[in-house]
Amino acid sequence: MAVREVLRYPHPSLKQKARELGTDDGDVIAEVAADLIDTMESFGHCVGIAAPQLDHLVRMIVVDVTGHKKATTQNGRLLLVNPVVVEAEGAEVGREGCLSIPHLTANVRRATRIRVEARTPASEDVSVESEAFEARCLLHEIDHLDGLLFLDRVDSLASDVFRRKNYGD
Repeated sequence: MAVREVLRYPHPSLKQKARELGTDDGDVIAEVAADLIDTMESFGHCVGIAAPQLDHLVRMIVVDVTGHKKATTQNGRLLLVNPVVVEAEGAEVGREGCLSIPHLTANVRRATRIRVEARTPASEDVSVESEAFEARCLLHEIDHLDGLLFLDRVDSLASDVFRRKNYGD
């Protein structure tokens, strides 16, 4: 329920697998949801964040690409509990950055169309179909729940990783 500090690599929490949340975790879900939204909104350019980045080792993410210039599909603000990718197809290399590794970007290969099943904070089952930039953002945040960073997914650390020129892009 506040803007939280975003952990930066090499903080050990970023490399841990987050635990699933149960229906009896309502208070935790409410706190983490508020922290995720408040923290994401505090960065004008942020399109997603995962609970482990705020040192909450639980399986929750928020993604919102509404109005982003790269977004061709938009599902609005997605606040997802225990998200699981159940379908993925296609592949495309695209540039990614991360609040937890603020000075680097990298070319990362991701699926171009996905379907994610999850729960909402109100414990309603939800199925989200997404493609292109929004799918990339969802996959990036879901990776955080398994202790994976975008640098873990690059083909070549020598040719696919770049110093960020302008943090606001």
